[in-house]
Amino acid sequence: MQIALFVAFVLSGESSATMLARLYFNKRGNSKWMATLVQTTGFPLMFPLILFYLPSKTPSTAQQEITRKPSWIILWMIYMFLGVFLAADCMLYTYGLNFLPVSTYSLICVSELVFNAFFSYFLNGQKFTPLIANSLVLLSFSSSLLVFQSDSEQTAKTSRSKYIIGFICTVGASAGHALILSTTQLAFEKILKSQSYKGVFDFIVYQNLIASAAIVVGLFASGEWMAISGEMETYESGKVSYIMTLVWTAISWQVFTIGCIGLIFDVSSLFSDVIGTLGIPITPVLAVVFFHEKMNGVKVIAMLLAI
Repeated sequence: MQIALFVAFVLSGESSATMLARLYFNKRGNSKWMATLVQTTGFPLMFPLILFYLPSKTPSTAQQEITRKPSWIILWMIYMFLGVFLAADCMLYTYGLNFLPVSTYSLICVSELVFNAFFSYFLNGQKFTPLIANSLVLLSFSSSLLVFQSDSEQTAKTSRSKYIIGFICTVGASAGHALILSTTQLAFEKILKSQSYKGVFDFIVYQNLIASAAIVVGLFASGEWMAISGEMETYESGKVSYIMTLVWTAISWQVFTIGCIGLIFDVSSLFSDVIGTLGIPITPVLAVVFFHEKMNGVKVIAMLLAI
């Protein structure tokens, strides 16, 4: 039941967050840093879950957590590395989603599973089987097909150069997220050795807190913070819609994160990524319905290969 719940979190959180992020840009939202910040800033939602899963409720678990607990210096280094890396990865995802149609963006994200299988082999001892190798080849072809789309796929606002930049950023972000997943599993198994879900939620909070702090620094250093009020005024759907879009995007990303980290804790990083890939058909179909994007032959083939 827990795994089924985490699977539902991954599928619903990923698709809704991607659609809301695309809506933000479609309605004249322009701040790259703000679109990146909402991917991590929803971590306070974890506080009630941390209180609910206090290890003191189960003494045997508490004893396991006390033994061999890593030093705060090691924990700080892990959270700093993953937090800063997550902030950079979220920025790459933002550029990819801004420069690409959402259906194309989601299909390119399939490549994350290929990278995750590679990192899992070296970091987590994941063994390759003929089925895994076959899926990696098909997924590689799936994402590569999208490079060769015709110019008619581009919108008036997106030049060919921006499309290429968006493609590269999305592939880079997929590789980065795959590395984060494998490193997270490695940290759980070799360093944290947590036996309770409290450890999972603590991990999410500290990682996202550091990532949010890094993104806020970038927001102020870039000067984009001064344009937020003006952006809110010019947002096509109004101020309330602007705020609610960002709030629900943040909530959706945290729902996805809970499911993703939970599956890593219960199963493996590769399984977590497989579930994310399972949701690939959802976003392109939603993009066709709500954003009236074209589902051409190349996308259909790419999606079928991914499935």
